[in-house]
Amino acid sequence: MRIRNKPWADDFIKEHDHIVEPSPYAQKGSWRQLFQKEQPIHLEIGTGKGQFIAKMARNHPDINFIGIERVKSVIVGAIKKVKEEDVVNVRLLNVNAENLCELFADDEIDRIYLNFSDPWPKKRHAKRRLTYHTFLKQYQQILKPEGEIVLKTDNQQFFEFSLVSFSQFGMVLDEVTLDLHQLKDPENVMTEYEEKFSEKGNPIYRCKAHVPASR
Repeated sequence: MRIRNKPWADDFIKEHDHIVEPSPYAQKGSWRQLFQKEQPIHLEIGTGKGQFIAKMARNHPDINFIGIERVKSVIVGAIKKVKEEDVVNVRLLNVNAENLCELFADDEIDRIYLNFSDPWPKKRHAKRRLTYHTFLKQYQQILKPEGEIVLKTDNQQFFEFSLVSFSQFGMVLDEVTLDLHQLKDPENVMTEYEEKFSEKGNPIYRCKAHVPASR
């Protein structure tokens, strides 16, 4: 899907530096002190227009949320969602998520959300998938012992790839759900993509996994 360029995005982001952290790499190891309260930190990689992270922050004021979105024309939508929910426990980062260990210290994150990540369906692009082993290694480093990864997608091939990748890496699968909305999970917060795909009748896959502390 082509993303429409927003020439005003740069200025809009700068005007909201209380939401979009202007110096994210300088905060490595100090993210807890950046928020009003020192609380567990949950990280969403690929925040998109922000519906998920804004609603999660509203529903869970006892958790601090960080959302990464590299596309400026998209993150402005997330800024608006955070403002609409009037929450103070969210920080957005307008960066690429390729080098997470440069952004976060070891054991700094309690949970990671991967919501409808780009499946990169071509075999030659497998290394770009956010559940490829090089990314899992970074997640293991920045997550606390027993820290959890929660993945949601409508793409069956990507889901199957992720399950295999998690298992081969030595992660423990805590949940594997092949049709999330059949569960009627009251705690589930939908993303924009999730709403779109669900309306089309597509099943939503979800899994939860963690790296054992002994690794």
